[in-house]
Amino acid sequence: MFDLFSDPVKVAKQLDIIMNEFGFATWETLYSLVLEVAFAYLIGLPLGVLLVTGEKEGIKPLPKPFMAVLNVVINLLRSVPFLILMIITLPLSKIIVGTKVGTMATIPPMVIAAFPLVARMVESSLREVDHGVIEAAQSMGASAWQIVTKVMLPEALPSLISGCTISVGTILGYGAMAGIIGGGGLGKIAINYGYYNFKFLVMWAAVIGLILLVQIFQSAGTWLGTKCDKRLKNRS
Repeated sequence: MFDLFSDPVKVAKQLDIIMNEFGFATWETLYSLVLEVAFAYLIGLPLGVLLVTGEKEGIKPLPKPFMAVLNVVINLLRSVPFLILMIITLPLSKIIVGTKVGTMATIPPMVIAAFPLVARMVESSLREVDHGVIEAAQSMGASAWQIVTKVMLPEALPSLISGCTISVGTILGYGAMAGIIGGGGLGKIAINYGYYNFKFLVMWAAVIGLILLVQIFQSAGTWLGTKCDKRLKNRS
């Protein structure tokens, strides 16, 4: 590892890999990330809303056994290490996408791993909403659906964006680990070339690529969250 540049031929081969494969690997990472985040929020956002609105003192209380089961399932999925969860759920990938190998095969396991995190992020954001605003909406006769869509979600938007930024970074990390069991993208390059074949220049290039992606999404999320925060607008 400490002789990265001692052999010009090896360095040239690694640079050739970087030039030829990094573009497609980055594309694989991004399109799988978009699908994973979209499906994770499609499942996790409603569950996060239910965790707040369905509790005993919520705006639409649900049966206590249902809420208990929902909390247990979310906590259980969050507590299973990602690689173990991925191995367990790979047969589901075979059913859904027809294969256990490749970028598409990793999407169902990553959604299963990510949506509990999203649900808890959404729950935490909604709990920050001022109860006075919710009570005012209830006193005006707003329905539970109207309170959620027109009061709670808009009021919690900056926090929701911040939570989404964290979720994106976490899912990118999951995607990198997925390279160990056949996933695609930058994680696959880092594992296959760097770890298995000792091409450390390629591995570090993949790591730097992942770090840059996280930084880009983090910066964009911070900027967007600041723009949507009414409290900061009022101060200015």
